[in-house]
Amino acid sequence: MNKPDSRWSSEAMTRRVKRRYAAERRFKALGLAAVLISLAFLAFLLITMTVRGAGGFSHTFLTASDATDPEMVGVWGALKGSFLTIMVTMALAFPIGVLAAVYLEEFAKRNRWNDFIEVSINNLAAVPSIIFGLLGLAVFLNLMQLPRSAALVGGLTLALMTMPVIVIAGRNAIKAVPPSIRDAALGVGASKMQVVFHHVLPLALPGILTGTIIGMARALGETAPLLMIGMRAFIATPPGSVVDPATVLPVQIFLWSDEVDRAFVEKTSAAIIVLLLFMLLMNGLAIYLRNRFERRW
Repeated sequence: MNKPDSRWSSEAMTRRVKRRYAAERRFKALGLAAVLISLAFLAFLLITMTVRGAGGFSHTFLTASDATDPEMVGVWGALKGSFLTIMVTMALAFPIGVLAAVYLEEFAKRNRWNDFIEVSINNLAAVPSIIFGLLGLAVFLNLMQLPRSAALVGGLTLALMTMPVIVIAGRNAIKAVPPSIRDAALGVGASKMQVVFHHVLPLALPGILTGTIIGMARALGETAPLLMIGMRAFIATPPGSVVDPATVLPVQIFLWSDEVDRAFVEKTSAAIIVLLLFMLLMNGLAIYLRNRFERRW
């Protein structure tokens, strides 16, 4: 009579189960520690900036633009410039990125040309942002002669930087839609276009918006590409349109942090708080829209 395998004995099985539960507890503890460390750094940043910049808030600071006197500076001009720039970025990057993702995932044939495009998009997502600034300087300013230091040029440059992220996220979201959705729609007589835009795209929209949130958050905090296209100019008047001279909050913070007058330290910290609140507001709006259009299957 064969002896029972010792690996499956009661005592051995108990030890294996204990080891698995111990490994699970260690993993949970590690994940919790990572979250707590991240929250600790965020809390430290918020507390430090609040302590340093609380005294810099005033009616003038929230309604004025840049000035040479630290008592007269404000963030309204830079805040309006950031809003106009990010609106141009969103208006260009989101529809073009989504349409590109739909075409590559649903309509494009698998050949060397499309494989090259896919590799290029993946590489563009990892290109340093200053390269896009050089591209914007060469194309939009030197070649197309668009107005320097305008929100239009800044939005175009950031759209080039953000688009690959949206395309990659969009393709992954479209790929995650179950094939049964497509088969069922085709089975009742829907065309390929109807399947994609009536069924696949609405189900993939939450994932696409997630990628858009990541791309917009990156664009909101960028400084290097905007410095390359001249958005570091002294702007004393808030922009009235996307073609007027403008600056953005990250660039404004960079310029104030480089001032020799120590009074600008308080204004810089206050501007950082405004930038964080602006980013939280924009991301919160995007998350609300993602949850609003989310559909279950």
